[in-house]
Amino acid sequence: MTRRRVLVTGASAGIGRALATVCAAEGWDLILTARRGEPLEALAAELNAAHGCDTRVILADLGVEGAADRLVADIAALGLTVDGLVNNAGFSRTEGFMNTPPADQQAMIRVMLTAPVQLSRALVPGMVERGFGRVLNVASLAGRMPATGGDTLYGPIKSFLIKASQGLWLEMRGTGVHVTALCPGYTLTEFHDVNGTREEVSTAYPAWMWQTADHVARVGWQACEANRPQVTPGVMNNLMAGLAKHLPDGMALSMVGGHAKRLKRI
Repeated sequence: MTRRRVLVTGASAGIGRALATVCAAEGWDLILTARRGEPLEALAAELNAAHGCDTRVILADLGVEGAADRLVADIAALGLTVDGLVNNAGFSRTEGFMNTPPADQQAMIRVMLTAPVQLSRALVPGMVERGFGRVLNVASLAGRMPATGGDTLYGPIKSFLIKASQGLWLEMRGTGVHVTALCPGYTLTEFHDVNGTREEVSTAYPAWMWQTADHVARVGWQACEANRPQVTPGVMNNLMAGLAKHLPDGMALSMVGGHAKRLKRI
């Protein structure tokens, strides 16, 4: 029987790497993509040796215009069929809206909003035709909270991804295609090193609020297999999201404004 194959974006580190590992352990072949080739090649060799899977590496910078379309074309040129899609690639900028270069803002939108839409639109029809598919969109707890200052676009982009996942979940009912939005809170990855907030967040929040990438990945993939439209790992994260949802707007914005001040973003 032909093995299923999953495409994982942003697979070089963090939650993307952990999700690729979970999929390999579950018997999937993989396509790994990110900007950096060396960690992808190392991960591919590791997964092939540990799980006997076939793992292909395709370099792509989804922040560049047209990159998602080129990625789909590269996959087709290899003659590969994609039965699963993990839209994980992402980053944030915390310098504030006025201090973030427009090119960085455009790249954020392309990586975390445009690329998931384009990849889903290109790959999901084939899943529907074959009667099987998995789409896991890595959003964020930030998408369930009021937007914060400093990383002004990040939360709204993730909110879009959650809503788009829910809408697609509704459309995919009865097709064999599962769609889930994964909404992790603080997770121990290099994400905060890249955006320059590692020191601030590590001192602002206690250790018990942090989760590992491996745990988040397992929870997310299990939810996708169960066809849950949304999952937020961690009781405390769900409590915070629920509290923010039911507070008056002014109180909720004050709450997240305090968060931004603790991280010295505003």
